[in-house]
Amino acid sequence: MLSKNKIKYIRSLEQKKHRKEENAFLAEGPKLAGDLLGHFKCKLIAGTAEWFEANPDIRAQETIEVTREELAKASLLKTPQDVLAVFEMPDNGIDLSVISNSLCLALDGVQNPGNLGTIIRIADWFGIGHIFCSNDTADAFNPKAVQATMGALARVQLHYCNLEDIILAASEKNVPVFGTFLDGENIYTHPLSSHGIIVMGNEGKGISNEIGRLVNRKLLIPNYPQGRATSESLNVAAATAIVCAEFRRRMS
Repeated sequence: MLSKNKIKYIRSLEQKKHRKEENAFLAEGPKLAGDLLGHFKCKLIAGTAEWFEANPDIRAQETIEVTREELAKASLLKTPQDVLAVFEMPDNGIDLSVISNSLCLALDGVQNPGNLGTIIRIADWFGIGHIFCSNDTADAFNPKAVQATMGALARVQLHYCNLEDIILAASEKNVPVFGTFLDGENIYTHPLSSHGIIVMGNEGKGISNEIGRLVNRKLLIPNYPQGRATSESLNVAAATAIVCAEFRRRMS
């Protein structure tokens, strides 16, 4: 059974300061927990008897069989599922060679955990293995972000860093740096590449001036038909999906 202290510990991981102190994050549900097992060190897994019966070969520092009522007390979800797991945070070092050899994403101040989780899932879908995040980007290990990734965290590495330094280093190696702007070139006709950095900006402000001046390939996602009155902008996750899809379409 789950003790009060264990429930308190699990629920504390909703807050960034506690995730940092414990070097741990929470994942809930059979699909998500199952996808992350084997990719991250599991510190604790709590599941129903039925879940453990269906998953007998679980490796974790601590396993606890619980009732659904106990699970509900620890869960952060409105509708708790059969299992929740606490994983150790990964230590993803930064290797700039990946920018020269593959397509990477860079996030400049993305604030919404749901958007961030969806972007990680999009990156996974389009085979993008590295995302560089400014230090003011939302925490990818926020429970809402983790849930939105649908397990993509197992295959996409997040790097929190001084984004300006990373992009400057890439530019010095003549790596193309792409970004979306209202005065950019039509993404459907402008030359693209199979490697480099794609910068996506904040939900309300877009790409910051500091990062924007380092972008050497400005792109535009045109509305249809062009010139028609339309929404002011696209959701950043939707825009990321469009951009990644066009890059991969060209490279296929």
